[in-house]
Amino acid sequence: MAEPLCPYFRKCGGCAFQDVDYKIQLENKREKLSQALRFEEIPVFSGSDYYYRQRMDMVFHPGGLGFREKGSWQRIVDVEKCVISNEELNSLIREIREFFQDVDAFDHKTHVGTFRFAVMRTPPSDSAVSIVLNKDSDKLPEARKKIEAYVEKTSARNVLMTYVTHDSGASISDEYAVVKGLDMLCETYLGRTFRYHVQGFFQNNHDIAEKLHAYCHDLLKSYPTQKAHLLDLYGGVGAFGIINADLFEDVTILENYEPAIEACEGNIKENEISNVKPILMDAKHLKILDLPEPLYAILDPPRSGMNPRTLKRLNEIKPELIVFISCNVKLLRRELPYLSNYRIKSAALFDLFPQTPHQEAVIELVRCED
Repeated sequence: MAEPLCPYFRKCGGCAFQDVDYKIQLENKREKLSQALRFEEIPVFSGSDYYYRQRMDMVFHPGGLGFREKGSWQRIVDVEKCVISNEELNSLIREIREFFQDVDAFDHKTHVGTFRFAVMRTPPSDSAVSIVLNKDSDKLPEARKKIEAYVEKTSARNVLMTYVTHDSGASISDEYAVVKGLDMLCETYLGRTFRYHVQGFFQNNHDIAEKLHAYCHDLLKSYPTQKAHLLDLYGGVGAFGIINADLFEDVTILENYEPAIEACEGNIKENEISNVKPILMDAKHLKILDLPEPLYAILDPPRSGMNPRTLKRLNEIKPELIVFISCNVKLLRRELPYLSNYRIKSAALFDLFPQTPHQEAVIELVRCED
C-alpha cells in the first residue's frame, strides 16, 4: 500500500491507484498486457509518477473549479491542486480559481448557467486555456467581458472562448473565438516541431511520449527501409510519419479529422520534409489506396480501436512489418486475431498515465513466414 498524495483521492473520479505503490502499478500493467498478448518479455518505460499531465479539463461550479465526483458525474469535487498535473498547469488552475470567483457556473442538473469548463494545456514552452461557455446562456456578454479581463492578467500564452450547447457534455467545439495568442500549440519531439490545435488530440505526457517515439524510430531503423514505403494510419498531425520519414523513400499519412490533416501539412513544411504525403481519409477505406511495396505500417488508433475492415485489409496486403501502438489493451486482445498473417516479435509498455489504469503498448508484428 502507498499513501495517496492527493487529498481528494477516493472522492474525485480521476486517479484510481494512488494507494498502490508505483512499482506494483507498473508490474500490474505489465502483467495485464502480457496476458492479453500471451507474450512474456515486455520492457516497461516510465517516468515521473506525479506532476506529469499537460492537459486537464476542469468543471466550473459555484464553489470554484473541480472534477466530477467518483460515481456521481453531476456532483463536483472542488479542487485547488491536481497532483498528477504538471506545475505549470497547477499555476493556471490557481489563476482561474482566483479570477473566476462567483461566476455564473453551469448547473449539470438543470442545464442552466454560463461557465462550463476550463480546458488547460501546458506542454513544454507553451500554454493555453479554453474557457467553455454555454452557448444558450443569456449571460454571454458578461462572460465575454470577464474573459477579456482575465486575458490581461493570465500567464497563459493562448486563450480561447469556446461555445457548446446546454445539452452537450463536450469540452471542445468548432465554435470558438481566440481572445489571446493563437488556436495552435507547439511541441517538439526528437528535434521535430509539431503544431496542433488547442482543442485537438496530442499526447498528455511529453517525456514518456518522446521515449515512445524514440523506441519506435529505433525499432524501424533496425529494418532495411531505405527503399521502402511507410503507411502511417491514424496519423493525426503527422508525428510518427514525420519523425520516421528519414528512414523511408516515402511516407503516406492517413487521418480522418480535417483540422489534424491541415496541421500535418503545416508540420511537413515546417520540418522541411519532402517525402511525406498526408491524405484526409478514414482508415476503413484503406482498400481504395494503391500502396507500393515493400510496405511498412505504423498504427496508432484512438481508444475506440480499429475498424475490422482496416485490420482485414492490412492482413491482406501484408506489410513487411506492422508497428501497432495501442492505448486499449482490452480491444487489442480482440483486434490482433484479425492480423492472422503476423506474429508478435516484441512488445513494450509505456506508462503515460501513472495512478490510472491506462497504458500504451507498442507491438512489433512480423509476417509469420519471417
